[in-house]
Amino acid sequence: MTRISVKVDGDSFTDEVEPRMLLVHYLRERLGKVGTVVGCDTSNCGACTVHLDEVSVKSCNMLAVQADGHEVTTIEGVARNGQLHPVQQAFHDNHALQCGYCTPGMVMQSIDVLRANPNPSEEEIRVGLEGNLCRCTGYQNIVKAVRQAAGGTNLSPVGASQGSEQA
Repeated sequence: MTRISVKVDGDSFTDEVEPRMLLVHYLRERLGKVGTVVGCDTSNCGACTVHLDEVSVKSCNMLAVQADGHEVTTIEGVARNGQLHPVQQAFHDNHALQCGYCTPGMVMQSIDVLRANPNPSEEEIRVGLEGNLCRCTGYQNIVKAVRQAAGGTNLSPVGASQGSEQA
């Protein structure tokens, strides 16, 4: 067992984990962050995308011990004060989901795309989301949602540069 200390969605955790435990399983099984889903276990689909120190990573392709000393933001951590994150709201407004399985990873990757480029073209959005797969929507409404969210929003996750309180 290896001891890790990690900040997840603004809260600090210290745990003993098996060195081979994937970050996605740590988040889901130990912390109850079930919004981060396991889609393929091969890093191909992106459903498990989270932010590590404000950069998107596929949590099925990362060990929990690699997150030691870092800050992780999950889909549960992007809403603030009961309000959806602008990207989440844009996905809702534009019906950018059907079954919803890929949605957490798509939202997390979209936030990262917009953080890197606050006003991306349609092509830049498509390239930015390239590693996240959706089997339902055909991506049209996802691209529309990202374009809507590009309208001058604060794209920092909960806990970044400000403390969060447990509910």
